Amino acid sequence: MEQTLKGIEDTLQRILKNHEMRFEDLKEALQSLEESFSLLSQKWNLEILYALFLRSCIGFCGFKKILGINSRTLSDKLKSLKKYGYVERMVEHGPPLRVEYSLTTKGRNTVLLALPLLYYSSS
Repeated sequence: MEQTLKGIEDTLQRILKNHEMRFEDLKEALQSLEESFSLLSQKWNLEILYALFLRSCIGFCGFKKILGINSRTLSDKLKSLKKYGYVERMVEHGPPLRVEYSLTTKGRNTVLLALPLLYYSSS
């Protein structure tokens, strides 16, 4: 775990050095990050992303079975995650109509970045 944290710290130091980021730029970036953390800290959002990470593609009913979440809440959460670019919604026409969800690159990267945070916070 220490090695992971050291790697993250080194990467951040290189970014700050190479891009000569001003305090105002850093403040703006942190506000954007704060919005993401706010969305991801809401109940069910990380669970939805992790389910997609493990299964790669899940239909609406699949989420209900896996997570035990009610339809209205699931629908709201998926719309929000889609709006902010974390998940992609795919509709398969034809009887029966099927809607499946998968992670975008942003969603996949978010899951990969959140794993060390979850591990560190639980230890």
